Amino acid sequence: MRDAGRTRRTVLDAAARTVAVKGTAVSLDAVAKAAGVSKSGLLHHFPSRDELFLALAQDLAEQFVAAVQAAVDPRDHAAGRLVRGYINATFNEIAHGVSAPEQVMLAGALSSVPGVDRVLREHTDRWEKAFEADGLHPDRVLLIIRAADGATVAAIYEGGANPEELQHTRELLLRLSHGEGGL
Repeated sequence: MRDAGRTRRTVLDAAARTVAVKGTAVSLDAVAKAAGVSKSGLLHHFPSRDELFLALAQDLAEQFVAAVQAAVDPRDHAAGRLVRGYINATFNEIAHGVSAPEQVMLAGALSSVPGVDRVLREHTDRWEKAFEADGLHPDRVLLIIRAADGATVAAIYEGGANPEELQHTRELLLRLSHGEGGL
């Protein structure tokens, strides 16, 4: 029995893997082959390359949202709890090799696709509103989020991450997320 949701997920996962390796010049045939579906099956779910890549960008953003939500401590009700979830999700992915650097590179490759900038901007706007409602001073949020994102990018350029340094950076950012007022 066919499961449209499962097929869609399989195609998105295959697209992520192939675009990460071959860039956005990858053929739909190659994505379909990697997903184990026919090209017509892929086109049933994603009528064009751009629609596939837009869906992939949306999916990457949603996966990170889900990771952050899962990393928020349900016992934490203090200001900055979402920021702490963001820190923990980011550093968990880096520390466990869950492809955070690959996702950054994939998002970079997708950025040349028409409409992806809009998708990513919408997610950035969503994060900004959520962080504003999180109750932490905006200066702290700015510094913490930029540092967490920078740690992901650093893992790309440094060819991996030093576990002790990662843990120390996470702890510093978590401490900063418990502070009051501006910097």
